[in-house]
Amino acid sequence: MDFRPIAHVFGLVILALGVLGLFPALADWVDEGPDSLVFLASAGVTLFIGGALSLSTYTPGTKLSLPQAFVLTPVCWFGLPLFAALPFLWGHQDLGWADAYFEAVSGLTTTGSTILTGLDGMPQGILLWRGLLQWMGGLGVIMIAIAILPLLKVGGMQLMRTESSDRSDKVLPRASQLAGAIGLVYLLLTVICQAAYWMSGMVLFDALVHGMTTVATGGFSTSDLSMAAFSPAAQWICVLFMIAGSLPFVLMVRALYGQPGALWRDSQVRTFVSIILCLSLVVGCLIWWGGTFPDLEAGIRNAALNITSIATTTGYAAGDFQLWGAAAPPFFLFLMMLGGCTGSTTGSIKVFRWQILAQEVRRQITQAAEPKRIVSRRFNGKPVPAEIAQSVCVYLFIVLALIGIGAAALAATGVSFITALSGAVTSITNVGPGLGPEIGPAGTFGNLPDAAKWISALLMTLGRLEILTVLVLFDPRFWSR
Repeated sequence: MDFRPIAHVFGLVILALGVLGLFPALADWVDEGPDSLVFLASAGVTLFIGGALSLSTYTPGTKLSLPQAFVLTPVCWFGLPLFAALPFLWGHQDLGWADAYFEAVSGLTTTGSTILTGLDGMPQGILLWRGLLQWMGGLGVIMIAIAILPLLKVGGMQLMRTESSDRSDKVLPRASQLAGAIGLVYLLLTVICQAAYWMSGMVLFDALVHGMTTVATGGFSTSDLSMAAFSPAAQWICVLFMIAGSLPFVLMVRALYGQPGALWRDSQVRTFVSIILCLSLVVGCLIWWGGTFPDLEAGIRNAALNITSIATTTGYAAGDFQLWGAAAPPFFLFLMMLGGCTGSTTGSIKVFRWQILAQEVRRQITQAAEPKRIVSRRFNGKPVPAEIAQSVCVYLFIVLALIGIGAAALAATGVSFITALSGAVTSITNVGPGLGPEIGPAGTFGNLPDAAKWISALLMTLGRLEILTVLVLFDPRFWSR
C-alpha cells in the first residue's frame, strides 16, 4: 500500500486543526487570558507539522483508494487528538498527557466527558477550543457515516445510497457537492442555534460555544452546571437543536433541495422523534407528580432536556437525574444505547440498527411458529438485503462484547462497579456523563486513575469509528489485497 496519499490527507487535516487554533488564541488575547501564547505556539507546531507532512507526500493526480480510505480514518481519529491536546498540555490548567489526551479525544469524538472543573471562571480561549473541537468532530462524524460506513453495511447509509442510485432521484450529481451541501446545512444549523441562544438571554460567548456543541451533539459547556445555568427558554432551544443534530443530514439536504417531506417520510426519524416525545412527557409527569419539580412545565422541560441529551449522546445536564428515584440510573443506562439517526452527529447504536434488530427478532419468532412462511425485511418500504441485517446483528454483538471488556478493564484500575460499567457504556456510545458519584452528571472523570482515562479514550475512539472500521484493519486479507 502506498501510504503517501494517506499522509498527505492527514497533513491537510492537521493543517485545518492548526488554523482553528488561531481563534482561541485571539479570544484569549481579547479576554486578557493567560494562554494566548500557548494557543499560538500550539497552532504553530500543528501548522508546521501538518504543512511539512502534506507537502512532502504530495503526488500530483493521486487519489485515495478504498483501502487507503479505511486506513486514513483511524489514523485521523487516533492521531489528531495528539495535536488537539497541546493547548491542554501547555496551558495554565497544568494537565498531564493522560488528562490532555482524554479531553481532546472527548472533544473530537463529541463525547463530552471532561476532567475539567471550574469552567465558569476559565479563560475564554480554552472554552472556545473545546467547542471548536466538538464542532469539527461533529462534521467529521457525518462524513464517516456517508463515505465509510456504507462499505461495511452496518450504518444504514447504504440504503440511502441505494435509494439515490437513479439519476432522477439523485439529490446532487457529485459526492463533493453533497459534502459541500451537508457542510452548509451544518453551518446554518449552528448559526441559527447560536442566534437562538443569544436571543434567549445567553451572553454572546456562551451562545457561540453552546451553538457549536449542541448541533455537534457534543455537550461541552461553559459552566459546571451545564444547561442548568441558563434560562428555561435556552433549555428548550437546546432540546430542539439536539434533536436537529440527531437527524440524517442527507435528508436535510434533500429537504433543502425541494423535497421538504423527505425527513418525516423516513422511518427512523419518525421512530426517534416519537420515542423522545413519549419518554419526555411520561417521565416529566412522573417526576412532577413525585414532587421533584414545583410545576408540570419544569418537570417536562427537565425530563426532555436530560432524556434528549442522553439519547442523542450529547451529554448536557439540567441537574442530577440520578436523584429522580431508584429507577433513574438503569433507565438512563439503557437510554445511552439508543442514539439518534444514521448519518447524524450522534453516537451510540442508533435507531436504524434497533429497527433492523426488532425486525429480525419478529422474523425469527414468526418463522419458528410457521417454518414455511417467508417474512421479508423492509426499511422505508424497500427490501433490506440479508447481509445488512446480518452485519447489524454482528455489530451489536461486538458493541456488547466491547462494553464487557471495557468495564472489566476499567474495574481493574480500581474504580467502583457502577463507575466501570457506566464508564464503558458512556465511552463506547460517546454519551458523556456516566453514573455514580464520580462520573455522574454532577461529577467528572478527573479523579479517575490515568490508566482509566487512557482506556476511556480508546473506547471513545472505537465507539466513534463504529468499531468495525478499526477491526477491518486486523484482517490479513485486507492487506493482502
